[in-house]
Amino acid sequence: MSDTDDIDRIREEKRERLKRATGGDGAETSEPIPVEGPDHLAELTSQYDVVLADFYADWCGPCQMLEPVVESIAAETAAVVAKVDVDANQSLAAQYGVRGVPTLLLFSDGETVEQMVGVQDHDRLATLVESYA
Repeated sequence: MSDTDDIDRIREEKRERLKRATGGDGAETSEPIPVEGPDHLAELTSQYDVVLADFYADWCGPCQMLEPVVESIAAETAAVVAKVDVDANQSLAAQYGVRGVPTLLLFSDGETVEQMVGVQDHDRLATLVESYA
């Protein structure tokens, strides 16, 4: 099995785990929602008042460090957290000018209001998200 096969398998396992956690349709917002493409992210940002989009890559160490913070933001705040795999959604990452991972975009009322690159502190991120809720 090649490294590419391993990465694809890990991605699929994560997607399935996230789908199970959200009931498969994103109805439960206390868990991050895996984004399937540009239309899905547009749907989330129009459907919910505050959306935190985490642009990440499975191979990214800082993304892995940020994952528990993002999961707690999803559980503790009113924001919906969207997980965007930049390898699977390269055009979406380019559309939002994502040049490095992790990149977090905060949407309020369908508009991008904040962009942060790199690992973020939980308290700072929670305060920022709540300021738009």
